[in-house]
Amino acid sequence: MSPRSPLPLHNDEIIPLAATGGTSLKGRAPGRFSLSKLGGRPVLRWVALLISLLALGWFFSPWAVSDRFESWRGGIRPNLGIEDDVGVDGGLGGVPVGVGLEDELDPPPKAPPQISKIWESRREEVKKSFMYAWDAYMEKGYPYDEVLPNSGSGKNNFNGWSVTLVDSLSTMWLMGLKDEFYEAAKLIENQKFTATAAGGGLIPFFETVIRHLGGYLSAYALSGDKLMLKLADDLGEQLIRAFNTTSKLPAGAVAPVTGQLTYGAGLLAEIGSCQLEFKYMAKMTGKAEYYEKVEYVMEHLYNAKTYNNLFAENWSIANGGPTGGRYTVAANTDSTYEYFLKQYLMMGDKRALKQYLKSMEGVIDNLLYVSPSRGLLYLTDLSGGAYTTPYPSHNHEHLGCYLPGLFALGAHALPQLLSPRELHELFPEEMQQKHKWAAEGLTYTCWMIYKDQKSGLSSDGTTFNSGGPKWVDALKKWESKGSKGKPPGLTEPPREVEVGRRDYRNAWPERYLMRPETVESIYLMWKTTGDEVWRERGYEVYQAIEKHTKAPFGYGSVHHVNQETPTIIDDMPSFFLAETLKYLYLLFDDEDPISLDKWVFNTEAHPLPVFEWTSEEKRKFGIVEE
Repeated sequence: MSPRSPLPLHNDEIIPLAATGGTSLKGRAPGRFSLSKLGGRPVLRWVALLISLLALGWFFSPWAVSDRFESWRGGIRPNLGIEDDVGVDGGLGGVPVGVGLEDELDPPPKAPPQISKIWESRREEVKKSFMYAWDAYMEKGYPYDEVLPNSGSGKNNFNGWSVTLVDSLSTMWLMGLKDEFYEAAKLIENQKFTATAAGGGLIPFFETVIRHLGGYLSAYALSGDKLMLKLADDLGEQLIRAFNTTSKLPAGAVAPVTGQLTYGAGLLAEIGSCQLEFKYMAKMTGKAEYYEKVEYVMEHLYNAKTYNNLFAENWSIANGGPTGGRYTVAANTDSTYEYFLKQYLMMGDKRALKQYLKSMEGVIDNLLYVSPSRGLLYLTDLSGGAYTTPYPSHNHEHLGCYLPGLFALGAHALPQLLSPRELHELFPEEMQQKHKWAAEGLTYTCWMIYKDQKSGLSSDGTTFNSGGPKWVDALKKWESKGSKGKPPGLTEPPREVEVGRRDYRNAWPERYLMRPETVESIYLMWKTTGDEVWRERGYEVYQAIEKHTKAPFGYGSVHHVNQETPTIIDDMPSFFLAETLKYLYLLFDDEDPISLDKWVFNTEAHPLPVFEWTSEEKRKFGIVEE
């Protein structure tokens, strides 16, 4: 397997994309795999063999092409050289960076002009929605964290550091709203992190990492604006104090300057969802402590007690041990599982990858069920006491709808990044197929919960009727009967308007909280399969958002999603601009402004670049690779 392509170095400094106002990186090798929705066939580089054959003069031929990955779009791109400086707007998407225009790999087939115009129009609809929300925030909410869309006032709920502004930076850049981006950046150039205007003077560690720190780092990586890196580093110096606990796991909150911590129970997501941000910041600043603190958490998790490869939801920050008997990959735990895979995709961490695959085996074997009547595949959780076997609750959370997108991302990328031997040992074909099926079936269920409601908006939580089988048991039964028809959980039942026949009931008060997880997975299903049906389903979700959540001053969460006209509540979370609208925009964008073989989204949808550690960094940070 060829080494992962490193970010280029220039005078010992990494050059971010668009470092000079929108040009691409010079010297960046093309990505090791392609997740473009229009990606080409994979290529195996038999370099040693080819050199031998050329030397002997036996024959001359182009690189051999494998059909190993034809079932899903994309493939390994040949490394054609890194000397060319190919400029594209913002340094994103289009031609792989470092590949000359004449060497563009597998040019994407052009959609009929009338179809492209439809998607272009839908993309612009989303941009218009974003600008409506952004303008409302700037007029009525800034400098507060969020705007109240009904009353038109601002509120501070995340430090009082204008979280909606920071969360919107990467979205603006990807939408081509460069003027708005730089105007916003100017407003925060003097931001200090020594005091808060909310939260009793404490910084919530998890939310500040994924929203503020991730937002600054992504804005830097996309634009090259060094102010953003300085802000990230300044904030990082405050946040790093959260690791000064007896267990060395991060506290739930930390006071700036004084370093006062909150002890007690911590959540899995709080301790395991900081690795992408801090490791990238270590790369950018050269500060070893940013890497060391979060890698210690990884070592702790690798050695922690699990139940069937699933981590407990709650953890003691005092002694570092898991507490309680609830096991879930949705609320309070989700992004830790997400970051296991993404640490491998972003920086090649094999131990994190192995943990991801072990954990997903636990998910498939324990948390996936098929509903009794409609055959919908759904994700649930397990609960139990210290001396009882955990049992399924059959609760299904919107927050868990990120999981099928994660399955899709891994199932597509790993066969192209791992060597044949590694693939056989870590991710054999049977497991790959299960991940693909799980991705498809779970995404369909998450979308169908939108489709079933009268408003077209999903309830934030549902409870499925018990009585259906575990998915693994249903698969075994299906296989024993000759694997006829579609696998269980993938039969795609139609919409059900009658509540009593849906196989589930909505959690009261049937709230839609503008969350991104379903459209995130729809986007990744589109990117990895190229199936247009996912775009159409995503557009239906967008239409419902536009119809039912638009308020006088932005967009608002709603109650009573199974009514024709839900009630808009006075709340527009910053992640609506950071994630929900971003994923919808990218779903409808034929120009493909961001390439997922070169970028990894953090859990707040802020893209961070793929990179490789240098030998010096490995020595300095104590990085040991398998």
